[in-house]
Amino acid sequence: MLNDQEVLSMSSVSLSPLFRRSIGFDRLNDLFDYAMQSETPNYPPYNIEKDGENNYRILIASAGFDQDELRIHLENQVLTISGQPDSEQVDKNIEYLHKGIARRAFKLSLRLDEHIEVQQADYENGLLKIELQRIIPEEKMPRQIPIGQSKSIKNIESSKIVNS
Repeated sequence: MLNDQEVLSMSSVSLSPLFRRSIGFDRLNDLFDYAMQSETPNYPPYNIEKDGENNYRILIASAGFDQDELRIHLENQVLTISGQPDSEQVDKNIEYLHKGIARRAFKLSLRLDEHIEVQQADYENGLLKIELQRIIPEEKMPRQIPIGQSKSIKNIESSKIVNS
């Protein structure tokens, strides 16, 4: 078990040595800070599944909720799923002998990679299913970089200027 001093030192770890050999990974530090500060929610239960190379699925067990009591919001690559039970549906005359379906408000936030797009969401049999897909733009796809092309391009351009 970690004591308070160890937890404090872990949360103030400098990641700058990791960035010496990388370019454009400034957000990685923010991601680590976010992970260290946030607690993992245990309600509602959910799965994150990967189907193939670029398809993902989030399944949220939201038993007892109607579809109109659930909200999905995407802002700044943070997907937020929330549920707010309708308080008008509560029958005051019901006495629970056992209440195993926890129909309480929740908010679940997941950070998405910059190329992950939400495709669709469905709600069936108490499961909220959100389909995601990684779509990488053509300019971000792996490509071969030719060596020595800049010299031949400069020579062609300079010969055009001389001949003009």
